[in-house]
Amino acid sequence: MDQNRITTLLGIKYPIIQAGMIWCSGWELASAVSNAGGLGIIGSGSMYPEILDEHIVKCKAATDKPFAVNLPMIYPDIDQHIETILKHKVPIVFTSAGNPKTWTQHLHDHGIKVVHVVSSLKFALKSEEAGVDAVVAEGFEAGGHNGIDETTTMTLIPTVKKHLKIPLIAAGGIGTGRGMLAAMTLGADGVQIGSRFVASEESSAHQKFKETVVGTGDGGTKLTLKELTPVRLIKNDFFNRVEEAYQKDASIEDLKELLGRGRAKKGMFEGDLIEGELEIGQIASVIDEIKPAAVIMSEILQEYRDALKEFQQPKYNF
Repeated sequence: MDQNRITTLLGIKYPIIQAGMIWCSGWELASAVSNAGGLGIIGSGSMYPEILDEHIVKCKAATDKPFAVNLPMIYPDIDQHIETILKHKVPIVFTSAGNPKTWTQHLHDHGIKVVHVVSSLKFALKSEEAGVDAVVAEGFEAGGHNGIDETTTMTLIPTVKKHLKIPLIAAGGIGTGRGMLAAMTLGADGVQIGSRFVASEESSAHQKFKETVVGTGDGGTKLTLKELTPVRLIKNDFFNRVEEAYQKDASIEDLKELLGRGRAKKGMFEGDLIEGELEIGQIASVIDEIKPAAVIMSEILQEYRDALKEFQQPKYNF
């Protein structure tokens, strides 16, 4: 695969980025994806500052390839996370859930590339104006970073591509080589994949959660909790209680009380499949096996190449 704007910008072999998902994206997954030629990302949103420090140290020891840290702007101790990132000279930061203007210039001043995650054209343009190096545009199919407008990836990517000058990474509903080819045909320079890597051997998610992801069929997830932070959840007992709350016209305060604290950790990291919040994308319905990250990378790339050859056949030349 030849180099393009994303591989050149990030210093990677293939334009595949592993999403920095809370409770699922530790150093083992990030280093495995980076070693396989993609960009691995440590998800710092679920980490105390000292834990992020540990994961960065271990990731640097496990790979000599570029990797990144995902930094949610709403993280309460973000100053400490920034200090840790600068101390260890992490080459790339993916920011999300907030204003990219806040830290982009500061990170640039230390030679760090910045990519911001958005769910709409409006915020993609604001990110470009803020000076980020690239944008991840994530559609409604995703597990996290969802927009309240429910814009699908197939609609979002060409819309953003039409107006954006900087490199564009597609996310949401992508977990296969064919999905990767579709996204890049729509105008993306690369893809960010989350859910498929949740069901990897190196993912820090609980084994029970991984198995639940593999067993999630068509229609097994739904976007909810828009009033708080829109997330796509697997339909378990907790999800059913959320649905019941909506049917009773629950207030925002009621929803906050129901969600409580640590619900995502309980489900995805501790494996409580009843009371836990189980965040995953719609692509879970096509995931049927837990595999090593390198195998997942290899399969996605091979399917991409096969699909590309298929669509170069005469039967597709109209």
